[in-house]
Amino acid sequence: MSVLQTPMIREIDFESAATQFRAAAPFPHICFDNFLLPEAAATIESDFPSFEEAKRLGKGFSAVNERGKYQVTDSELFPAAIKQLHEELQSPEFVENLRTLSGFKDLVGDPELVGGGMHQTGPRGHLDVHIDFNYIKHRQLHRRLNILVFFNRDWRDEWGGKTELWDENVKNLAHSFAPIYNRCVIFETSEISWHGVSAVTCPPSTSRKSFAGYYYTPCTAEEIDNSGHGTIFQARPTEHSKRYVSMPVQSMRRWLRRKISVGLRGIRQK
Repeated sequence: MSVLQTPMIREIDFESAATQFRAAAPFPHICFDNFLLPEAAATIESDFPSFEEAKRLGKGFSAVNERGKYQVTDSELFPAAIKQLHEELQSPEFVENLRTLSGFKDLVGDPELVGGGMHQTGPRGHLDVHIDFNYIKHRQLHRRLNILVFFNRDWRDEWGGKTELWDENVKNLAHSFAPIYNRCVIFETSEISWHGVSAVTCPPSTSRKSFAGYYYTPCTAEEIDNSGHGTIFQARPTEHSKRYVSMPVQSMRRWLRRKISVGLRGIRQK
């Protein structure tokens, strides 16, 4: 389809929304339904690649904590309308709106979409509760906000795939948002912003579709060295086997792979 006239995003009073966002528990967040103008949402939904196409274009995940998900981060591979959405979410005007919403006055976007872009999760896919990687080291950026926009028309509640927000001890589920069509969820990322996606149980003929963008503030190399980390997963209270068996086993495998990789590099350098 042809590129739409801008803007795609409907008018939102971000100044008024800021009070709700900043006061939200267990960490700052907000949900906007009908986030995009109707024509924009419909065009993006229509242009979204099939699940099989996403497999071909993107990166897949098949680990214990993240399975059945494919992400396409290269904007050159986006259909025209989705590329336009990406550009609008990264525009100075929208970033300024997010500064108003969040209070991060030096917030910047990420045109490179590290970890973001088009996401699709198929049947039996899931994303365990986690806090996100917190820095992009080589660009000295501190991750501050996530934005998720969903494109799942006629999504049924029993299909799961809900974005879950947990308390800081991952004991209680505070909120969950179904990935319904044209819904947007924005939340602050921090050391207590535990979130995940419940198991997806949609039919094989469909998938959970979303577009993700992340926002940052500048930081120093010292900050990264002192507190930088990758994604940290935590089992839900009912996931006993995952907590005590599968997650420790996977961590051990990763540790062994790193040790073997370091050892091989040492051998090659001799």
